Amino acid sequence: MAGATKLELCYDDNMIKRWKELSREEVLRKYSWLIEKRVYKLPSGEVADYYIRAVKSGACVLAVTEGNQIVTVKQYRPGPDRIYNELPGGVVEDDEDPKLAGIRELKEETGYFGDVVWRGQWQNDAYTQQERNIIVATNCKKVSEPKLDNTEFAEVELLNIKDFITKARNGELTDTAGAMLGLDHLGLLK
Repeated sequence: MAGATKLELCYDDNMIKRWKELSREEVLRKYSWLIEKRVYKLPSGEVADYYIRAVKSGACVLAVTEGNQIVTVKQYRPGPDRIYNELPGGVVEDDEDPKLAGIRELKEETGYFGDVVWRGQWQNDAYTQQERNIIVATNCKKVSEPKLDNTEFAEVELLNIKDFITKARNGELTDTAGAMLGLDHLGLLK
């Protein structure tokens, strides 16, 4: 392609491929987080760095009670500096099945337990290696009191499906992708 710029060349159909990783270094490690600086050679020939969160997989649960309410955990989140309703969830430990991790987190954070009917997945975002899992549980009922970690300050809030969908659509819920996947699986998105 005579006269084409490097940028134009990198959008040729043959140029969509994995970038060449030149280096990687740990920048921060705290709690379950690891931030790495990765340097890549791009298809255009340019070299660029990216900061990647290399964290464990996560699981959250769309828990539907016998009365068709969604079990959420209401808590403050320091990143956005807001109180959100969230799906119960957390980290999938090494060699732990994502379904079991989700059910463990559901019981720990809310005291609820139910029948696992489905598991879906999504990539958290383009700058993390975190795979997210959504577990759908139905016929959920309270079987115990929550057992929160010393850094968790939360309360259980049951939402009717219409209010839950409204919160998800209005950005008032974390794990929206998982919520929508789970609601879609149940045929509840309208």
